[in-house]
Amino acid sequence: MNKLFLVFLFLLPNLILSQSREKIFEVSNEVIQSNWDRFFEMLSIPNDGYDTPNIEKNIKWCENTFTNLGFDVERVMAESTSPSMPNHPLLIANKFISKKYKTVLVYFHMDGQPVDPSKWNQEDPFVPILTENINDEWVQIDRNRINKNPNPDWRIFGRSTSDDKGPPMMLVNALEILEKLNKKPKFNIKLIIDFQEEMGSPTVVSAVSLHKEKLQSDFLLIIDGPRHPSNKPTLTFGARGISRITLTSYGPIKPQHSGHFGNYAPNPAMNLSKVLSSMKDYDGKVSIPGFYDGITFTDEIKKIMDEVPDDEDEIKRELMISSADNVGKNYQEAIQFPSLNVRGLKSGWVGKEARTIVPDIATAEIDVRLVKESDPERLLNLIKDHVIDQGAYVIENRDPTDEERLSKKNIIRFDSKVSYLAYRTEINSPIGNWASKALTRAFQEKPIKKRTSGGSIPISPFVTTLNLPALTYPSVNKDNNQHSPNENIRVGNFIEGTIGMVYLLLEEID
Repeated sequence: MNKLFLVFLFLLPNLILSQSREKIFEVSNEVIQSNWDRFFEMLSIPNDGYDTPNIEKNIKWCENTFTNLGFDVERVMAESTSPSMPNHPLLIANKFISKKYKTVLVYFHMDGQPVDPSKWNQEDPFVPILTENINDEWVQIDRNRINKNPNPDWRIFGRSTSDDKGPPMMLVNALEILEKLNKKPKFNIKLIIDFQEEMGSPTVVSAVSLHKEKLQSDFLLIIDGPRHPSNKPTLTFGARGISRITLTSYGPIKPQHSGHFGNYAPNPAMNLSKVLSSMKDYDGKVSIPGFYDGITFTDEIKKIMDEVPDDEDEIKRELMISSADNVGKNYQEAIQFPSLNVRGLKSGWVGKEARTIVPDIATAEIDVRLVKESDPERLLNLIKDHVIDQGAYVIENRDPTDEERLSKKNIIRFDSKVSYLAYRTEINSPIGNWASKALTRAFQEKPIKKRTSGGSIPISPFVTTLNLPALTYPSVNKDNNQHSPNENIRVGNFIEGTIGMVYLLLEEID
């Protein structure tokens, strides 16, 4: 056989792959460029979960968009764990490709955090703007420039650009790219679209139980969250869960003049502060016995964590802190443990409204991030018992009676709720190998693999009730200001996130 022909046969697969890759990028560019206006339109629909009329508009946007992409879409209602909140439907969508393929359930949410326009550097957070960094300031530029030759370092500012409308728009783009390439996804796709994630997803637990058969799949893919700070392609194989605690300390029945009653009426802010300060040592470790029980790391787990290329000095510079809490030896290790965080304190008044009073009440809001090894109810009980050990008279889920006020010292009300559990999937698993292979093909480098993220997402009901291995494909820029004023998405991350999604859709799962 001709040697030149043998060489050609050897090179042919690479040549085909190269041509295929070139075509994918060409078509991806065409579709992304044609859909910028749709993305801006999507971002322009307000999405505060309490704004029912506008949530309805978001629901209809999803219904129309995914129906046009060949999905069977239906609204489902479920019982809410928070009756005081609006009860919005979820959407379940199904795109069947072939019996020979696995089925992937894709989760994302369309609601966003509330906004205070006075804190934003734009008139309306729901009128997205295109910006360019000029002399370290984000300056608004003509939005139409993005339709010609977008600079990957430009940013789109607006609520939910990153959390979480950006990722589903990447999915929409990717599905349209496949249509234009005359290709089909290499797995069956189901969608579960949440319109109350930022409110704690109060209907998800019930919905998963009620619609178990409709949601049954082989794997769960969450499209949400930021990449690693290096901005390299990333996969995340777990997330911490979350519980919430409210501690309320009581003083006089109403605020009292501090001259007349200071040194006489107990100060609830001081009493609560003592309890809170007893929960951690000066190194930031929770000092409640048993709080970290069950957390161990094998050599393999340590290797996985060490391979994440964190720059500890840069993290500290970004946070403007001199040292980290001494819970883990580094950032990745720290987020493998449960955490106890005071997220808010309130008593009396401050600033120009400060008054010379003994406050009547003091409140602390606490979140407890959960890990897979920890029983959330056990942690809550440990914290409650610790409050009692500090000399408090603890009551649960109610205010004190007059009799209790007159007979008990240091009364503290304890309210708690487990919102959702932690989950974690093995990195060397079928879903992990599938996603890693797809992103490696997309970006010509292996993705960073994080054992877990520090944050929480409400998908534990899918993992436990449906028994699904799950992972997250995070794609947005780390400095996106999610949950804060001036939320944004980097244009380059949006484009690369779409490319990654295309390759995920084209990769068959073993």
